Amino acid sequence: MQENSTVAVPPRGLYAVDSGPARIRIHHLTELKHKRQRITAVTCYDATFARLVDSAAIDVVLVGDSLGNVIQGQETTLQVTVDHIVYHCAAVARGLQRAHLVADMPFMSYRNVDVALQNAGRMLAQGHAHAVKLEGGLEVVPIVEALVAAGIPVMGHIGLTPQSVHALGGNRVQGRGDRQRKRLLQSAQALQAAGCYALVVEAIPAALAQELSAALTIATIGIGAGAGCDGQILVLYDMLGLNPQFKPKFVKHFAQIGEAIVAALGHYKAEVQAGEFPAPEHTYNDPTPVAAVKRQAHG
Repeated sequence: MQENSTVAVPPRGLYAVDSGPARIRIHHLTELKHKRQRITAVTCYDATFARLVDSAAIDVVLVGDSLGNVIQGQETTLQVTVDHIVYHCAAVARGLQRAHLVADMPFMSYRNVDVALQNAGRMLAQGHAHAVKLEGGLEVVPIVEALVAAGIPVMGHIGLTPQSVHALGGNRVQGRGDRQRKRLLQSAQALQAAGCYALVVEAIPAALAQELSAALTIATIGIGAGAGCDGQILVLYDMLGLNPQFKPKFVKHFAQIGEAIVAALGHYKAEVQAGEFPAPEHTYNDPTPVAAVKRQAHG
């Protein structure tokens, strides 16, 4: 008799991975840093992708204001509103069981303490986020302190800050030169002291990112900042190759899903035009036999 060769399905999803805690909390990220275990993070904007991300045991999911570029087709993130983030965050939350969920604070949503508290509160209460992320260094320290004091966990974001794209003169690498280096180090230390539990570090030289990560007790999550950070984050659509034409230096296409989608749509179109789809197995039929219907009609 042939031995049963059925493969057991991993209990939490599609892939056999070491998923760690049942739910990633803010203290787990610090623990991963001190254990020298790299943190994995991606952006995500809907429940379907969220389920897949959770199946792969990714640690952190960010509902980023990058949805302005990726979902809305905007040139910058500046058009994204609090309502947009809350809506997408709530959708993502429905697809997650394990990952730590962070909501981006969009442009001008934390211009002062009162506004920041109101909007961040919505992210947690209505968007079901576990924390918020905001951009900026020394200038946002009072905002961070107020949010943390109100019980709202805050992830910081320094280096290239997309909401300041016009002030920075475009999407340019930051931290080059001694003056910028010192300011970024000061900002990182100040954000940590203000209560940030982690820090996104974007588009700075790898050596500076490594120096900064070593100087902090909280976790750093890099994007375009080299391998010296405590973790990495990529936009999900970028890493999956859904927009093959968009490939800045820091992005790697781990799959070519965009090409697969175009091919699938081409097959669909061809089968519809040829009358091959829907086939009988895709068609609903009346379970009542035709002969029985005729008998009923004639008494």
